[in-house]
Amino acid sequence: MRDFAPYLITALIYVLVAADFWRNASKPASGKTLRRHAIMIAVGLVLHGWLLYQSLFSGGLNMSFANALSTILWLTVLIYWVTDFKHHLYSLQAFVLPPAAFFVLLQKFMPEAHVVPYADQPLFMAHLIIAIVAYSLFTFAALHALLMMMAERKLHQKSSLLKLPDFPPLMTMETLLFRVITIGFILLTLTLASGILFSEQLFHQALKFNHKNVFAILSWLIFAGLLSGRHVYGWRGRTATRWTLSGFVILLLAYAGSKFVLEILLHQ
Repeated sequence: MRDFAPYLITALIYVLVAADFWRNASKPASGKTLRRHAIMIAVGLVLHGWLLYQSLFSGGLNMSFANALSTILWLTVLIYWVTDFKHHLYSLQAFVLPPAAFFVLLQKFMPEAHVVPYADQPLFMAHLIIAIVAYSLFTFAALHALLMMMAERKLHQKSSLLKLPDFPPLMTMETLLFRVITIGFILLTLTLASGILFSEQLFHQALKFNHKNVFAILSWLIFAGLLSGRHVYGWRGRTATRWTLSGFVILLLAYAGSKFVLEILLHQ
């Protein structure tokens, strides 16, 4: 029970902040509420980070399915927490915190060990770190795109099951979305490039056309097309959010999907 308590407390912090947000969603949040939520999320991030450190570095670098996704959601919450200070994306915590709470608990209930065999290789570690940051940025972008879709529906006075408070201007949200996607795209490009170099160095084969790489390249092409369409044709609004979500789903299949099949279903 003592081992479970830190995971439960961390998940509860995330859930309580989200629940408090939903409870007061019909009215603008006060400055006191915003500060309280920011402090609670910071505490949750510290606890979550401590749990990840213990789980990731127990007997080598353990990048199991649950650990990997928990790390990505931890970074996503951190990106939200930092970004919110400038862009006031208060409503986004309704999308970010619940999955973070879920993956904190999953990390405890699925303690499979998947020790990375090449943790002593600098090129591989650079590849892994860049990839995780890229996936976290695209997770943030996908959740932000969902928030934009809701904001657009509210702007056109369409009914929605979710009632959220006022949003930042759509142009501001859109600008932030493309900034995040641009940074994520650069990191995804570096991920693919470093993966090719690492594969060439260890296996003398530049690229294996397996499930993971095919979906990663397809996701790269989707985000490249989105950024090109934005630059050439001025894509925005629904077009931008649909391309963002499509690219994220493909990227999710590339990484999380392949890890789930190999580790959970095939036990490899």
